[in-house]
Amino acid sequence: MSIQMYIVYFLIVALIPLWAQYRVKSTYSQYSKIAIRTGLTGAQVARQILDANGLHNVPVQETSGVLSDHYDPRKKAVFLSSANFNGRSISGTAVAAHEVGHAIQDAQDYAFMRFRSALVPITMFSSNASWIFLIIGMLATLPNLMLIGIVLMAVGVLFQLITLPVEFDASKRALVQINQLGLVESDELPQARKVLSAAAMTYVAAMAVAVLELLRLILIFTGMNRN
Repeated sequence: MSIQMYIVYFLIVALIPLWAQYRVKSTYSQYSKIAIRTGLTGAQVARQILDANGLHNVPVQETSGVLSDHYDPRKKAVFLSSANFNGRSISGTAVAAHEVGHAIQDAQDYAFMRFRSALVPITMFSSNASWIFLIIGMLATLPNLMLIGIVLMAVGVLFQLITLPVEFDASKRALVQINQLGLVESDELPQARKVLSAAAMTYVAAMAVAVLELLRLILIFTGMNRN
């Protein structure tokens, strides 16, 4: 790979996540300024959806940070950032419903979520160990070590790939729930969809970067074998 191609490659790898982060932050900020007509806080939205689905024992808790919202399958709890927990906006409603979507997935034993959860400890190990093998393999020109690193990195790419249907499905469930339960007006639903679509782009971007990096390493490995 020439220097020019390396420059283009690293620009692409750097710009994709930056673009995704800009899109989610700008979209979230735009719709966080628009009040939801129900007047419900994100915490109240989450509670209503959970109760409507029989998940009365799943708590909704406030957590620090910005866009730190998540569902913890180990604690069986929904965590919402302060702005969404207390806020009464389109963004807060959409994000709260999305996280409850994960809780519903968990309760219904959604296959992709189970698979992703099973991959978490393996991915944590492989992500850290892969670079050790890759760096030693490249510096010492040992293709076998590099191949081990590539295989370990591929586990991380698989994790990113499995994350996509989990996140898209949670957003789909969220939109169905807030619509059926009357938590948004008909003209507010497309706005909530925009917030969720922007958030989903961060996962798409992460997967794209991971795939590009894996392909680059495979090309290096192939060239090493030829030499």
